[in-house]
Amino acid sequence: MASTETTAAKDGNDLAGLEAGLDALETVQSSRTPFRRTLTQKVLPPIVAIALVLGIWQILVSTGVAGDPTKLPSPSDVWGELRESWLQGTLHEYIWTSVSRGLLGFLLALAIGTPLGLVVARVRFVRAAIGPILSGLQSLPSVAWVPPAVIWLGLNDSMMYAVILLGAVPSIANGLVSGVDQVPPLFLRAGRTLGATGLKGTWHIVMPAALPGYLAGLKQGWAFSWRSLMAAEIIASSPDLGVGLGQLLENGRQTSSMSMVFFAILLILIVGIAIDLLIFSPLERWVLRSRGLLARS
Repeated sequence: MASTETTAAKDGNDLAGLEAGLDALETVQSSRTPFRRTLTQKVLPPIVAIALVLGIWQILVSTGVAGDPTKLPSPSDVWGELRESWLQGTLHEYIWTSVSRGLLGFLLALAIGTPLGLVVARVRFVRAAIGPILSGLQSLPSVAWVPPAVIWLGLNDSMMYAVILLGAVPSIANGLVSGVDQVPPLFLRAGRTLGATGLKGTWHIVMPAALPGYLAGLKQGWAFSWRSLMAAEIIASSPDLGVGLGQLLENGRQTSSMSMVFFAILLILIVGIAIDLLIFSPLERWVLRSRGLLARS
């Protein structure tokens, strides 16, 4: 009898400990991260890295280790290009021309790639028919689509958007297919039991559960969109198209101005980083936080 009571007491203590642990996991930390911690962990490291790269770059140019200065301009020369573009009022035009095309093309790719991915993921015949084609298109360099797009559509914005779509749609669709494949079957069965079938099940069960893989596909789709656009702007040039960042890079090559070339490369890099930090990083943190995989701050 005593042994039975001891076992029951032990089981009760184990359950109490388990409940306490679960409560601790579910506890939301509402305190904000101190400003000094944010500064030292998130702001200072990239600033130090950029300063280090600029310092090494300047040393290589000043000491002559880089060789011919016309092949590797100094940071001050690149800064001069930026300052001149700013004073002439063309800097924002370069950036806006490319960013507006890239974002609009990405939204079009999103509108096409999302339903395409759902159909491929949910319909076996469609998956067997075009699944391998999507994977092959994803591995095809985006620059390969520029010549046929120019021949088919001419030198206009439609050609630019066609190249973006051909580069981004396969990545978005494959990302969603991968996310749907990782949805636990239990979720689908539970949804059907509760009446979530057809479009309702897709909206309330499949899409939320597939969100991490879908978001990864979106990030990769944007990367392909941006690279496709830069390839199109570099190869296809026309006064009617305006001067984007890719065309700016090509202008620097044609005039043998390495300071302009590096200026264009840095702008392309900065825009790519800015889009990731302003759009995709917050979305990724929200998804992780909603699944309890990221501490709230």
